[in-house]
Amino acid sequence: MAADERLAAGTLVTASAHIITAVIGSGVLSLAWAIAQLGWVIGPAVLVAFSVITWFCSSLLADCYRSPDPVHGKRNYTYGQAVRANLGVAKYRLCSVAQYVNLVGVTIGYTITTAISMGAIKRSNCFHRNGHDAACVASDTTNMIIFAGIQILLSQLPNFHKIWWLSIVAAVMSLAYSTIGLGLSIAKIAGGAHPEATLTGVTVGVDVSASEKIWRTFQSLGDIAFAYSYSNVLIEIQDTLRSSPAENEVMKKASFIGVSTTTTFYMLCGVLGYAAFGNRAPGNFLTGFGFYEPFWLVDVGNVCIVVHLVGAYQVFCQPIYQFAEAWARSRWPDSAFVNGERVLRLPLGAGDFPVSALRLVWRTAYVVLTAVAAMAFPFFNDFLGLIGAVSFWPLTVYFPVQMYMSQAKVRRFSPTWTWMNVLSLACLVVSLLAAAGSIQGLIKSVAHYKPFSLSS
Repeated sequence: MAADERLAAGTLVTASAHIITAVIGSGVLSLAWAIAQLGWVIGPAVLVAFSVITWFCSSLLADCYRSPDPVHGKRNYTYGQAVRANLGVAKYRLCSVAQYVNLVGVTIGYTITTAISMGAIKRSNCFHRNGHDAACVASDTTNMIIFAGIQILLSQLPNFHKIWWLSIVAAVMSLAYSTIGLGLSIAKIAGGAHPEATLTGVTVGVDVSASEKIWRTFQSLGDIAFAYSYSNVLIEIQDTLRSSPAENEVMKKASFIGVSTTTTFYMLCGVLGYAAFGNRAPGNFLTGFGFYEPFWLVDVGNVCIVVHLVGAYQVFCQPIYQFAEAWARSRWPDSAFVNGERVLRLPLGAGDFPVSALRLVWRTAYVVLTAVAAMAFPFFNDFLGLIGAVSFWPLTVYFPVQMYMSQAKVRRFSPTWTWMNVLSLACLVVSLLAAAGSIQGLIKSVAHYKPFSLSS
């Protein structure tokens, strides 16, 4: 109980900060490209629409932290527990599948993004030395192997408690590189850059074909959805709040503050990024070399991305590790391989380090598999769009809406029931279109790419 009291000491300020750091991440890097596909009118409107939907559904989810009563009911400590308490075991299993598919996709996406940023540092220095037209290349495959090696080591830490400091560093880094990208965009505009930027985005017949315009529009929806994905951790953030005032009311205010702050930042990055680059905005505005100088600041931005994603990878893969290892222990309770653990004493008084054969084999295999998948499909925008499309509807919209209606006992075919289901259906259609656009982008990228070759 003492531990619970200590953990449940959060406030409106801390919850808002957690949301902001959870939302702002590598998704911000693709927003200028997404706005370029949609244009000055639809682009900002879509950003605002996603933010409103995310805030609204987050408010519904906040009422499901306790059940059956949102104020006095029993606590649900995770998103999955909330689904099971409100919707039953069958929906809980579907939710688990959606969550773990999302987590696996994010870890693959982070491997891709980190490798590209590591390569961008090398290329940035090369361009600075040899000129902007030099043939500077970097091996994504080599960088992915280096990243995988780091993750194999970090993955041997048994749980979240051991990596709390990594999460703090990652949050600081995400804010740092987002701010650097924003500052560079402002500097480029102030320097007199006047690229072509239109009300409808990339121009058919000039920048893209008619079919490419459609597919890219769909894919940009997935990129924006990915930038707003934080529902997975909302219940866990709410669990840090004090019980008085009521957690659901504080969380609703924190969601409004967090999402509105993030949207303002995203709008600045997306709109100013589009103003700086126009219809030729790169998919990742810190690695696509819209910026060459000051090269050291571009390098700092990419170093921040690498450090952030080294930590963020662990945040997203730890739940996968814990789930698989808990299942293995229940399946083979007497296995020394599964349950055995030895403690190594680290030199120089660094403390004890627990080593498990299961962790060593299983977690190493997982990191290797995600690295191989990233090597096979090293495409930043396409992969981010697909992750956003697959996770947005079920985790951000469908389950919160269904849980709220179940808890509030909303009558079938009542006005509330009708418009909430219309909202859910509309978001499903958007997610399917975004997934289609991202899959088409992946297919096209694969057709023009030889795996394990050098990226230019």
